[in-house]
Amino acid sequence: MPPKVKVSKEDIVSAAIELVRAQGHENLNARALANALHCSTQPIFSNFANMEEVKMAVVDAAEALYEEYIREDTKSGLYPPYKASGMAYIRFALEEKALFKLLFMRDRSAEEIPEDTELGRTVTAMVQDNTGLDTLSAKLFHMEMWAFVHGIATMVATDYLILDMPLVSRMITDVYQGLRARFIKE
Repeated sequence: MPPKVKVSKEDIVSAAIELVRAQGHENLNARALANALHCSTQPIFSNFANMEEVKMAVVDAAEALYEEYIREDTKSGLYPPYKASGMAYIRFALEEKALFKLLFMRDRSAEEIPEDTELGRTVTAMVQDNTGLDTLSAKLFHMEMWAFVHGIATMVATDYLILDMPLVSRMITDVYQGLRARFIKE
């Protein structure tokens, strides 16, 4: 009798990520995942309590990939750090459409979303360093900037609009400068 093939948590999450990329997060279920892994559903539920736990592991993996985009774009030096985070967000939407939709376009009304996160504090600090604004104003500045960046990313992720990155960069600069002029009346 051949030995049983072990399917690890990492194998399951990796297959689930590929399934989401190919079919969207709405189609992630135990049967589809088992088919992708070429096994029964038993290994899935040996490693995870339920499909909700699998889905949260997929969200965590997608967030880690998104954070890698931010690190790459920030380290590249192509843009100032604050702009790099926005460019990375849009690049993630362009290159990882399904994972972007999973992270930033799913219904989150039942989730508890923390208001104060490390990323939120980091971008607020970047805005403060670049503009000299107080914390509250820097948060508002970022929210307005992020709404613009999210709009572009959403249009790119849904193939509503096709933009090249040099144009996106110019657009972000224009909006940033407009907001800066409004917030800082010199």
